[in-house]
Amino acid sequence: MVNKTIRIGTRDSELALWQAKTVEKQLNDLGYKTEIIAVKSDGDIVLDKPLYELGITGIFTKTLDVAMIQGKIDIAVHSMKDVPTLLPNGIVQGAVLERASAFDILVYKENLDFLTEENSVIASSSLRRKASWLHKYPSHKIEDIRGNVNTRLQKVADSNWGGAIFAEAGLERINLKPEKAIILDWMIPAPAQGAMVVVCNADDFFSLDAVSQLNHIETEICTYIERQFLRTLEGGCTAPIGAIATYNEKEDVIDFTGVLLSIDGKQKLEVTKTVAVSEWKKLGFHAAQEILSNGGESIMLSIKNEIKK
Repeated sequence: MVNKTIRIGTRDSELALWQAKTVEKQLNDLGYKTEIIAVKSDGDIVLDKPLYELGITGIFTKTLDVAMIQGKIDIAVHSMKDVPTLLPNGIVQGAVLERASAFDILVYKENLDFLTEENSVIASSSLRRKASWLHKYPSHKIEDIRGNVNTRLQKVADSNWGGAIFAEAGLERINLKPEKAIILDWMIPAPAQGAMVVVCNADDFFSLDAVSQLNHIETEICTYIERQFLRTLEGGCTAPIGAIATYNEKEDVIDFTGVLLSIDGKQKLEVTKTVAVSEWKKLGFHAAQEILSNGGESIMLSIKNEIKK
């Protein structure tokens, strides 16, 4: 094994460090030397604005992209749902790790009585979660909630909200999933939710070769389909778009569901498809085209106009 030490870039939150350490252990098990380098991202520093108002796709990845291009780190580990569908020039996807739960969960405070009450307050900073929730519970109100997982859980405890929406995978990874939590199996998750991605410099063949050994092909294919759906709808990270693809081994098919909602949740377009595995490469594209031709174009236009305000 060559003596090069692979420098792993990560955000400095507990969850991001857990992800980086998971990749580090897998590389160490293969015989590679590693070092973790943690940096703060703008998404962690600017906590007083909803993410979509910051106007940047990749706000959680930008700082690490810059560090990689400057040669300060060799690879970076991200929650894949935070990564823009188009990577910066010179940076490539090296591996997608096996996906954990893709579900959203509701962490609640006392009990679930508030679900049937008018004007109940739920917290989330995600446009997708907000729109999905309002579609199902139009009389409820949504509060923004920012910060890392630990901060957000504390905010729920200190608030008068009924509850807040989290990604199940994030809470499970750092053993913070409370007992008072229910899976929102009706909510279509963010594209690539629950998956971790490792990115590398395109010309760093040593790191690319090392990282490629961590790739989980089923997760890579399913997240590709979901992100292709997102990219075709031109959602970036800011539109209420959900997508989930799963491989059905028994039937050797891929099941896909994609959704686009208006910001207020009043309009919802959904597409469901099942295709043979051999047809996966254009599945996300065709599903998105179906949404766009069934009224999705006008919804996307109104979303862009609303976010510009």
